[in-house]
Amino acid sequence: MYSTHLCKVVKDVFLCEVNAHPIDEISNMKLNKTAAILAFIIGGMAVFAGSRVVLFNQPVDYYVIGWLPIYNLILGLLTVLLTAPLLWKDTTSAPKLALATLVSHSTVLLILQTAYREVVAPDSIRAMTIRIAAWVIITGVAAVHKRKNYPH
Repeated sequence: MYSTHLCKVVKDVFLCEVNAHPIDEISNMKLNKTAAILAFIIGGMAVFAGSRVVLFNQPVDYYVIGWLPIYNLILGLLTVLLTAPLLWKDTTSAPKLALATLVSHSTVLLILQTAYREVVAPDSIRAMTIRIAAWVIITGVAAVHKRKNYPH
């Protein structure tokens, strides 16, 4: 009885969960930082892939859809310079940016699979699929983390 009352007082004072444990918070923070690192890596890979074609005009062994390397470069830069740091800092806007990135990549894959089905390189489809899988994980982690830390 006394411990329940004390937990309620602590909850009111610190605005935290009654059942929250410091270890859960540390695990939550590590998971969020891991999502930020994954975002940075995926974004860096997109910058590398996009800049090879857009900035350095390196030839590739397959047909390149003109706008795709530019898209990869822009989204990669946004991820490396904006989304990953905001995920790392645990801002409230980070889950929204993660979701926007996931939706963007999913839309591009849908366009590639429909409008460019006959000419798109299998490497482009594979890279976009990997990005989407990574962003599903990143978005899920960010959403769960946000729900636990910012319930309102």
